[in-house]
Amino acid sequence: MGRPKITVVGAGNVGGTTAQRLAEKDAYDVVLVDIIEGVPQGKALDISQAGPVCGYSTRVVGTNGYDETAGSSVAVITSGMPRKPGMSRDELLTTNARIVKSVVTELVSRSPGIILILVTNPLDAMVHVALQVSGLPKSRIIGMAGVLDSARMRTFIATELKVPGPEVEAMVLGGHGDTMVPLPRYTTVKGRPVSELLPKERLDAIVKRTRDGGAEIVGLLKTGSAFYAPSASAVDMVEAIHRDQKRVLPCAVLCDGEYGLKNVVVGVPVKIGRGGAEQVVEYELTAEERSALSASAAAVRELCTVVDRLMA
Repeated sequence: MGRPKITVVGAGNVGGTTAQRLAEKDAYDVVLVDIIEGVPQGKALDISQAGPVCGYSTRVVGTNGYDETAGSSVAVITSGMPRKPGMSRDELLTTNARIVKSVVTELVSRSPGIILILVTNPLDAMVHVALQVSGLPKSRIIGMAGVLDSARMRTFIATELKVPGPEVEAMVLGGHGDTMVPLPRYTTVKGRPVSELLPKERLDAIVKRTRDGGAEIVGLLKTGSAFYAPSASAVDMVEAIHRDQKRVLPCAVLCDGEYGLKNVVVGVPVKIGRGGAEQVVEYELTAEERSALSASAAAVRELCTVVDRLMA
């Protein structure tokens, strides 16, 4: 048996760094796809040449087509356009929806057993598009959002309390954006509820900073967006699938009655294993938390309605 093949579509900062992190695991064959001639090939060669120094022998292939992706077990889709000055939300939605539709069609035609991890924004709407065009069961279409949002919250708490980041566990649900729903009640430090360690006003400030996490980085970079943490989060999901870890991670999936939400993509706790999104895990939520999650789902539903109209 050869190594599992992982495809990364989009060789920009997120995709290129994802391919690098996967190569460093020394457990997969990696295919990096991008439409810009030379870019995926150059980055694949560069990553390969780091192998002897870093101690891995991963085969990394860069390509402008999809034939090399055949037989992939998982694909991480990062391709898409950032919003440019003067571009309307609808223009961004239409452009990225068409890109995701094309990418998903190409991947599934060559790897019918594939699991798709979506990173392209607006994330929840792109998962919706992938579900519509792929013909795959919902367990094999997963959006990477909550893992990243939770990592940001964990970082802020760890910094505040001066503890190692891995000792903090957090859960952020809802849509990837302004309507995300951080759950401080399910956030712990060495097993202790964070509410016992931080006053409410500090915790509220951290929750707000988590919601604004992506925008904060964009504001600092001026000409780009986050890619180190997003790529780490995507690879964490790949590892959970291939190692069949059964870990509960916050991911954007199609809900079918869980949390009272039906036929809508939204971030919820999901058991991730070899089958992909194997089970939505239902936490006990307060009335306020449930209301916030419902409002987040309503915002996603509205966005998906716009996508369906624009793509009709």
